[in-house]
Amino acid sequence: MTDGIRAAGIRFELLGPLRALRPDGDVPLGPPLQRSVLAVLLHQDGGAMPYDALVDAVWGAEPPSRARALVQKYVSGLRHALAFGPGAGKPGAAPELAWTGRGYRLAGATIDDLRERHALLRTAGEARASGDLRSAGDLAARAESLWRGAYAEGLAGPYLEAERRRWAEERAREREARLAVEIERGRARECVAELTRLVATHPLREPLAGLLVLALDRAGRPSAALAAYEEARTRIAEATSTEPGQALRARYEEVLRGTPTPLPGSTPAA
Repeated sequence: MTDGIRAAGIRFELLGPLRALRPDGDVPLGPPLQRSVLAVLLHQDGGAMPYDALVDAVWGAEPPSRARALVQKYVSGLRHALAFGPGAGKPGAAPELAWTGRGYRLAGATIDDLRERHALLRTAGEARASGDLRSAGDLAARAESLWRGAYAEGLAGPYLEAERRRWAEERAREREARLAVEIERGRARECVAELTRLVATHPLREPLAGLLVLALDRAGRPSAALAAYEEARTRIAEATSTEPGQALRARYEEVLRGTPTPLPGSTPAA
């Protein structure tokens, strides 16, 4: 592998707009719905997907009358695109998209950036559990850097829209875990600006508000931490007519007491 691209075969990425990369450049994947078909098949991990399930995934409950012809057209286009380029026809040079009798099956292809993200975060979790917060933070930052936009950005269909929502939440939790590690590393001051931007973008996300309160307090700015809590409490009350949850209230109380507690997972495992 060179620069993350397979020496033979195609690298697929979905942490942003769908990309297919050969060592010599991008593979042209055709129109948006053809790209949606490819993205859905990539999620099957080499398993066959029945025709009806593929139609539902791409078009939902009201597919066009020409859905069967369109699926055949897009599959043909993808076969051509994936086989095109240097090395085509050699063993392992391109994925194989075929009808198996049970459904369409895309073999020899994985979502490579997602697989790399999983590996980096798994290693980051191991480093954090052992107390190596520096490595944990660096690995989590590398995982975050793989994102190029929203998951499967720009691709339509109920299947991919659900995946996009799921991965937006997963990315948010991943980012919060990374920032928690950075604060525990003693880098609270460096985290304040990023957390301020994130809270402005996600004003009702309480874990982010709690991290901003904590970062400001550990950066030696308890008054600003209390003000950040009050701003979050006001936003939450106006939007939901409720008070902040227990975790965010606990951060506020820690600032008042001057006794911040360690973040979960910040100390070595027993």
